[in-house]
Amino acid sequence: MTAARDAVFDRLAEHRRATEGVTLRELFAKDPARFETFSVAQDDLLYDFSKTHVTAETLSLLVKLATACGLESRREEMFSGAKINTTEDRAVLHTALRAPEGSKILVDGVDVMPEVLAERAKAAAFAEDVRSGELRGATGKTFTDIVNIGIGGSDLGPAMAAIALSPYAQKGLTGHFVSNVDGAHIADTLKDLDPASTLVLVASKTFTTLETMANARAARAWLVEALGEKAVAAHFAAISTNAEAVSAFGMDTDRMFQFWDWVGGRYSLWSVIGLSFEILIGAENFQKFLDGGHEIDRHFREEPIARNIPALMGLIGVWHRNICGWPSHAVLPYDQRLARFPAYLQQLDMESNGKSVTRDGQPVSTRTGPVVWGEPGTNGQHAFYQLLHQGSDVVPADILMAAVPHENVGDQHAMLLANALAQGEAFMRGRTTEEAAEILRKAGKSDAEIAALAPHKTFPGSRPTATIAYRTLDPRTLGRLIALYEHKVFTQGVIWGINSFDQWGVELGKELASRLIPVIKGEAGTNDLDGSTKGLVEHLARLRGG
Repeated sequence: MTAARDAVFDRLAEHRRATEGVTLRELFAKDPARFETFSVAQDDLLYDFSKTHVTAETLSLLVKLATACGLESRREEMFSGAKINTTEDRAVLHTALRAPEGSKILVDGVDVMPEVLAERAKAAAFAEDVRSGELRGATGKTFTDIVNIGIGGSDLGPAMAAIALSPYAQKGLTGHFVSNVDGAHIADTLKDLDPASTLVLVASKTFTTLETMANARAARAWLVEALGEKAVAAHFAAISTNAEAVSAFGMDTDRMFQFWDWVGGRYSLWSVIGLSFEILIGAENFQKFLDGGHEIDRHFREEPIARNIPALMGLIGVWHRNICGWPSHAVLPYDQRLARFPAYLQQLDMESNGKSVTRDGQPVSTRTGPVVWGEPGTNGQHAFYQLLHQGSDVVPADILMAAVPHENVGDQHAMLLANALAQGEAFMRGRTTEEAAEILRKAGKSDAEIAALAPHKTFPGSRPTATIAYRTLDPRTLGRLIALYEHKVFTQGVIWGINSFDQWGVELGKELASRLIPVIKGEAGTNDLDGSTKGLVEHLARLRGG
């Protein structure tokens, strides 16, 4: 397979050399129907990649690349429960978490769906009891504030989704999300809350995650100070598999919700990790979120690669990363409630595909995951778009936009869409020096002024963007968007021959931090530290008065 893949890579590189000088302007001039050819729809959701340098030949070669890498067979292995996370000997079945009733998915010969559906029903019932006031705090008050304590996927997912779907949140319920071990995060979150009406969810599969448990203990101390030890069971719930530790914490294990080792943290939003925002939006809307994800699962599994949106997203990303040599990728949602979506995708993409060895442990022969970043438009336009338009590096970007907003505030949504469309056009077209000079000439500038200013007002253009447009940001659409990017990441991992589902790179820093905690507290010496770390520890100790 490697030889076949490398042969297609060579053909793609040759194709790029032959077409590198062709601008996006020229592609549209040659083929005004590019939009119809290079866009794919799934119901109201549209993926337009006509503003990339992909041609019919490029697309044909990328499809050949997917075939050479065995994308279809690897896809079936994932959906069928094969242990494709080889370094941890685990299946990868976040898709099972959103599968409908009646599905049958086997891991080691056992159907996982009965447990998935049972846990889904348990979480839904709990969420509705909180929302209805059936479930109350120790003093009889209904819950008004839900504090989710987690980190990584146990925080980024629920926090992102709660903002994205805030129009669907129940009035009188507010979600709060604590992740950072910096004490300021938990202190700032709890300082204005009433312990008697606060429900705390602690999300840690092992119930040993350093940052999460430090924050959980702080929240417990805050609650106990106000309401006493007996209140802990009424105000805490756990998302964990460690019943012994949950019980020792003082929680009722009947309020413990679990997920499985075949669910990676960055893919866990579909599970009970999403309980906090399920409480906010309700079980019915949470089910619509799951249904949206499942729609994309079916699309990814059934559509031919040339019309398969997540596969195309992944393949075009490979074209940009490996053939064009562009090392970063921007996500630009023109949808304010997707403010945390770029950060969510940072973890999904960079933790999954930030790898330098193949599945069999050999060094990779190509560059892997890009740096993923972004901010909502129009804010980003007044921050970093200068670099996107006129910087020395090309940064491919995804532009996301909703046709119908939740709020109709004057002409603001029209302004928002106009900006999104204008930026896509500007990235594609640019502005030549001659065009800049003509604009300056019409503004009455002298020849000397034109000569001085025109280079600064020139935009190279030919900067690729793909656009994802949809009707409105509702639970189903959010589910579809997340699943699109999940399968994009999977596609790229297959092309690069890496394991997208482990994250050993996270471990080293954790190990060293555990070793340094007693050093910083003055309980251990600094003799075995490197010179820089030793100097920093001693400097901090002096500043702390130690």
